[in-house]
Formats: sequence, C-alpha cells, structure tokens
Amino acid sequence: MLHILLIDDDVQLTALLAEYLQKDGFNVSSANNGAAGLECCQKQAVDLVILDVMMPQLDGISVLKQLRRDSNIPVIMLTARGEDLDKVIGLELGADDYIAKPCLPRELSARIKAILRRVQQSRNQTELQLGALCIKPVNRSVSLQQHNIELTGAEFSILYLLAQHAGHVISKAELSQQALGKPLGSYDRSIDVHISHIRQKLGKPPAGQQWVTSVRGKGYQFTYPFGGGA
Repeated sequence: MLHILLIDDDVQLTALLAEYLQKDGFNVSSANNGAAGLECCQKQAVDLVILDVMMPQLDGISVLKQLRRDSNIPVIMLTARGEDLDKVIGLELGADDYIAKPCLPRELSARIKAILRRVQQSRNQTELQLGALCIKPVNRSVSLQQHNIELTGAEFSILYLLAQHAGHVISKAELSQQALGKPLGSYDRSIDVHISHIRQKLGKPPAGQQWVTSVRGKGYQFTYPFGGGA
C-alpha cells in the first residue's frame, strides 16, 4: 500500500482528505506543521507528500527547500486560489504539481495517482543514451558525463518524453498531458518553469547550444547533440 504524507495546519481539512485517500486505497499519515512533516519524512518511507504552502512557523516553501536537499520524493503543493506566485516558486524549488484550495478530494486523488503511475511506468521504459547524457527510467536517474543530475519527478518525466522524441517538437499541452498527467490550463506556466529548471541543471552543451530548445508558438524539442531548434 502506497504511503501518502499530508502536511497541513488545517486539521479539519487534513482529516477529510486523509479519510478519502484511505478509502481510495492509500496508507495516509498526517502532520499539522512543517517541522513534524519533515520528521515524518526522515523516520518513515513515504511515496508522496501533499504540502500546504501557508503554515505558521515553518511554511510549505521552507519545508520543500529542506526536502529537496536530499530527496526527490514527489510533492504536490496546496495553494490558496489566486496565489500564482507561490505556485511558480514551488515549481522552481522542485514541486511536482500544485492544486488550489479548497480542493476536491477526488481531484487530489487523481493527481496523486497520475504522479505515482508515472513513477511505476518508468520501470518498463527504455534507457536512453544521448551523447554524454544518460537517462535511466528504472530508477528515474539522469547522469551527464557520468555525474548525477538531480531532477524532480516532474522534471524527469518531461525530459524523458522530450528525449524519446529527440528532434521533434512537442507542444506544451502534450507535455502537460503525457508527462504530468493533467490538461494544460489557460495560464499554466508549469511546463515553462520545469523546462527552465531542466536547462539550469543540465547546463549548456558545447558551442552555446541548448539541450532543450523552444519553438515559438509550437512547443519544445530536445535537440542537442542532434542540432536544430532555436
């Protein structure tokens, strides 16, 4: 049974979500502050974290920063409606997804399943060797010139999908649906943020090229070491 950790100071909401997720087949633990949540992650095997942004003392952004120092565990951020800045910051720090509060338990469960399903599917995907870049789905690891590159689950899924179709343009809508398991919203910048993060982590290849290039109005493509793109 997969283990979900809820970190939120809203005790009533946490109890509601925990009850629903347990009925949906998950093992659920709860923590009502950031420090307790971090302690749970250290002491228990957790498959996915649901993390509220707004908490007293240690907020969700601070918790995420500490989690990402030594863990790539999938994280879904809970944000108040309209807090676009928090969403972007969360993605930049390595969150895999976000959902606005108040959220429907059914929608949250669907997001959880989509992320965990991608992790499971990775085990059956083919390892890719693209120049000095090696992408191993079996353990969702990436190495460049034999040095490990730490990617979040969402970043890995996007990079792998682009690398599978190297040289071909994939739209942001396709990347969102196929790599993240959700439709692309009208003002959704999550794909752009994840791509920016991937570029930063991989660095620039020789001759000032990019591993992933943008094609205006169409999407993104994995180009190096194959050439092309803009």
